[in-house]
This record gives sequence, C-alpha cells and structure tokens, in this order.
Amino acid sequence: MGKLAGFRYREIVMRLKRLGFESDCQAVGSHEIWYNSTTNRYTTIPNHSGDMSEGTLKAILKQAGIKMEAFLRKD
Repeated sequence: MGKLAGFRYREIVMRLKRLGFESDCQAVGSHEIWYNSTTNRYTTIPNHSGDMSEGTLKAILKQAGIKMEAFLRKD
C-alpha cells in the first residue's frame, strides 16, 4: 500500500478544507464538487463509505492542483 492508502471521505474533506477548498455543489449521485477560490480550481469527490482507492485520491489531488506532500502534511 502506498502513502495515499486508507483515507476515508471525512479525512479527505478535512484536509481539503485545510487547503482552502469548500463544498460548492452536489454533482450526480453521491459526488460533490469542491472549489478553492484562491487557486480557482475545482475537484470532484465521491462520497462513498469505506476507504478511497489510491488511484481516485491521486486523481482528486491532480485535479485540485495539490501535491501529495501538502495533502499528507498534518499542520
């Protein structure tokens, strides 16, 4: 398992909030659109139970323009 394994929706959302993202709107089904007004970036997050797959979390971070190190930091 990699560094991005084992993250659940709530933990991901807490870290995104810390990085300046806010929930913007509900998308199709259980997906949410999050927005950062400072960077003017959007990302889509699935709100599913259980751990997020590493590939999905990597895609979220790429779409949001967040480096893995910044996401993993525990400020």
